Amino acid sequence: MYSKERLVIFDADGTAIDAFSAIDQTFSYHGMDIGDLERFQKRRTLFKYLGGLKEFPINLRKQFGKQKRKQLLSTLTEVYRNEVRLFPGLAELIQTLLDAPGIRVALVTHNVTIEPELTLRTVFSRHGIDAGQFDYLARIPVSEDKIQQFKLVRERFSVNPARAYACGDEHKDYLAAVSTGLHPFIVSYGFEDHRRLTRKFNIPEEVISSTPEALCARVLHALDLGH
Repeated sequence: MYSKERLVIFDADGTAIDAFSAIDQTFSYHGMDIGDLERFQKRRTLFKYLGGLKEFPINLRKQFGKQKRKQLLSTLTEVYRNEVRLFPGLAELIQTLLDAPGIRVALVTHNVTIEPELTLRTVFSRHGIDAGQFDYLARIPVSEDKIQQFKLVRERFSVNPARAYACGDEHKDYLAAVSTGLHPFIVSYGFEDHRRLTRKFNIPEEVISSTPEALCARVLHALDLGH
């Protein structure tokens, strides 16, 4: 038996949070260059954080060694907690959903900072959002897809799949959503661009938002919360 509630699941990095700026700034602090967002979006996952052909040799050398990687991670955590921003409109959107009756809001993330849940709580707090309001918040290993988590969240709250949505910025987010019967809201301003999403992974253009503002408008309209 389903409840009468609805569910919105957010991916954190690249969808709600401007993670690229945090990564770019972290690399810069350590004398590395990750390249621009356009090239970053086109890279395969394995090479995203090593840069392109131009940046690869220097970045590889500077990331080599356990201690250097530990320092990089520490800096990334500090940048997230003190400087990283949500994309325009996302704080307002999320708070609107958190305040709306009958809507469950979840955050499922691959965030790689130190104590990622604390990191995310700090980021949202700086934007005036009490992360304790989320109905569900979980960090899963980078090596795991989100399919099981999406299914777990939906089943926990007994939400009809037809009344459940997932917001993400990568093709894996789309696959996790459709694999669990959720409607996908995919963005092309995060870790994968529009061309990669549509041409390489055949994701319908109709579910892709090119800007944070477009995502906010689409979610609000779907949930009858728009003006």
